[in-house]
Amino acid sequence: MHTTPVLIAGAWRQAAESGRFQPTNPSTAAAISRTYPVSDWRDCEAVLEASAHAAVALRSYPAESRARFLELFADAIEASTDALCALAHEETGLPVQPRLRNVELPRTTGQLRTAAKAARDSSWAQAIIDTAANIRSMRGPIGPVAIFGPNNFPLAFNGVAGGDFAAAIAAGNPVIAKAHTAHPGTCHKLASLACQALDRAGLPAAMVQMLFAISREDGYRMVSDQRLGAVAFTGSRRAGLALKQIADKVGTPFYAELSSINPVVILPGALRERGPELAEEFAGSCLMGSGQFCTNPGLIIVPASGDGERFMAHCGELFDHAKPGTLLSLGTEQSLKQAIALLREAGATLVSNASDTIEPKPDKSRFCLPNTLLCVSGQRFLQDSVVFQTEVFGNAALMVVSENHEQTATILRTLEGNLTGSIYSSTTGVDDEAYDGLAPILRERVGRLLNDKMPTGVAVSPAMNHGGPFPASGHPGFTAVGVPTSLIRFSKLDCYDNVRHYRLPPLLQDENPLKTWRSVNGNWTRDPIN
Repeated sequence: MHTTPVLIAGAWRQAAESGRFQPTNPSTAAAISRTYPVSDWRDCEAVLEASAHAAVALRSYPAESRARFLELFADAIEASTDALCALAHEETGLPVQPRLRNVELPRTTGQLRTAAKAARDSSWAQAIIDTAANIRSMRGPIGPVAIFGPNNFPLAFNGVAGGDFAAAIAAGNPVIAKAHTAHPGTCHKLASLACQALDRAGLPAAMVQMLFAISREDGYRMVSDQRLGAVAFTGSRRAGLALKQIADKVGTPFYAELSSINPVVILPGALRERGPELAEEFAGSCLMGSGQFCTNPGLIIVPASGDGERFMAHCGELFDHAKPGTLLSLGTEQSLKQAIALLREAGATLVSNASDTIEPKPDKSRFCLPNTLLCVSGQRFLQDSVVFQTEVFGNAALMVVSENHEQTATILRTLEGNLTGSIYSSTTGVDDEAYDGLAPILRERVGRLLNDKMPTGVAVSPAMNHGGPFPASGHPGFTAVGVPTSLIRFSKLDCYDNVRHYRLPPLLQDENPLKTWRSVNGNWTRDPIN
């Protein structure tokens, strides 16, 4: 029996297999009938070689061709909305509406079109012309980009259609996508649509390639291959750090989103002013999507007071009354169960659930666990802060009860790098002094600082930072969301010294109409777009 073919150099062909796998439907815990290949190194070698040739060829293609491809791809995705959402729902258990059809698919096409505008505009390339010295520089493509997508966003972060893909293509790089084994059918459909758009745009066929799965050893070998320009990874800390260590040895830029518990601090005045509303907001954010977001509020710090006790009790009731959602996979269920057990062994106690265990499962027919809210004192947290910062990926969270602002500040100083950090304060100003003392500490440990807002949503905005200090990401200076900034990850600085005018890239030629910094008689000016 043939497995689903892999996409190599513009052709769908049978994989050089080292094994096969079947995805599972999380909503039924049953295997899906489709079979997919685990490629061996022969397929890896083929995609690397084809990408290397495509990277050279792409330098002669205008930015307009990349923009057109991204727009054609977005159009094709929208035309296949029903099929894509049905596949993604079957493979992830995420609801078709509103999540996939109304939120994630429009975000995916929006990212592609925004990246197309950036490619066409080219201001992201930061062209600089020093006419006196006849030295010119700009950001150019870095080379083939390998993208490892996550399991929790089958469309918007997919390796063959998501934000990393859009940014890498817009910057002029070919992409090697490693499909996620949790939703290979969705990846296959997206890659098929990408092939059609590539053909219509007239770009090299090897600009987009995809393998469904490779061994761990071949993954290490691939990220260390000199033909790769960069790697983008979204997933677990353990897998990401293993790949990063290999890439770092050979100097391959590795952009990763690894782990985040996204601390939320609620100050006393905010609790007195609107405690019940904040409980609803927190529970809704934490349990949305079964808590399977990298920006899920996993650690919430509350004051040790009557208001704090009432807040925790209210949150526990909300967790108990909400129906547990479906988890993405058996692995997600097992990891969540292990993380909860680890926190409890360290001294955290249950706020939700009357029983003293997370068994039995609320529904044995699907992957799920009870909504779980835990608490620990600030003093106990500080005694074992590393364990209490364990990422709990799913419908669970840890509350830390802080004795005073000084203890809260100490807790914040122990935190690892996170994607986000939030502080809730009173609208009357009574919390301002405490805020002024805590915000600078939290600011150093997060990529995005929020006020009076849960961190779950990640707006696709040019000003967005979806990154943060390690281990939230592999580098604190870059973001995985937000065009044009996200494109810079997949670029290198190209300098041209005394190069003849007709040999320069169009963006560095004197008559180019795009935004360029120029030095004329020592005075720097920036040209407007005509």
